[in-house]
Amino acid sequence: MARIYSIHDFGAPELDIYARLTENQLVNRADPENALFIAESPVVIERALDAGCVPVSFLMEEKHVEGKGRPLLERCGDVPVYTASLETLTQLTGFHLTRGMLCAMRRPRLPDYRDVCAGASRIAVLENVMNPTNIGAIFRSAAALGMDAVLLTAAGSDPLYRRAIRVSMGTVFQVPWAYLPEEGDWVAALGALGFKTAAMALRQDSVRLNDPALNREEKLAIVLGTEGDGLAGSTIAHCDYTVCIPMAHGVDSLNVAAASAVAFYQLGNMNR
Repeated sequence: MARIYSIHDFGAPELDIYARLTENQLVNRADPENALFIAESPVVIERALDAGCVPVSFLMEEKHVEGKGRPLLERCGDVPVYTASLETLTQLTGFHLTRGMLCAMRRPRLPDYRDVCAGASRIAVLENVMNPTNIGAIFRSAAALGMDAVLLTAAGSDPLYRRAIRVSMGTVFQVPWAYLPEEGDWVAALGALGFKTAAMALRQDSVRLNDPALNREEKLAIVLGTEGDGLAGSTIAHCDYTVCIPMAHGVDSLNVAAASAVAFYQLGNMNR
């Protein structure tokens, strides 16, 4: 049975997780076994629980204890639940809560990228994508449009940052993901796993996104680059294909999240 605590002291250390710790402090690289993330809204929290994530505490509007939050709390044993009015919670956290509910959870142990790729035929690769909003949007598109997994370089943003989780609508807990090795040629590593790599870039030698050869590939990795600069030249040079989305009206490119949705729709499992 959940333990309910009404909030009266904003300075209580139990609330540091929600109000005062930065994303980097939550990641807690010095003690990864106790690293945390924050899930927001009932739908996102439910998806995290379904994925096996372990709750540490909840922060929610009082009315949700016997309302929207009740089915979630019934799954979580005696986890502490801190409650207050929406106005109080907004003052505490510094922003308006989406559907009035947050849950602090332990970060799951990530799988090896080779395990994530096992059995996959379509994967997305994100090279140094920095914006958490873009990360979340890409994961949502990957889930909706038939991608089997997402791989990321370590220099990019964290899919378990609060904003990335929220924008993804919890699909970061539904699409398998992992980090690529920091050392060595990860394009070659994917090739060793049987994947052909398609670099999304506007180049003179690019093939169009609807080139039939792409969908004929048994295993394909769609490689997307960082905001602004796009993919590194060395990455493009090592990929099997350079692929472009044709543009009109003088537009030079799409935002990486928008480009991912177009590419996943054309090349993902749903369109094969």
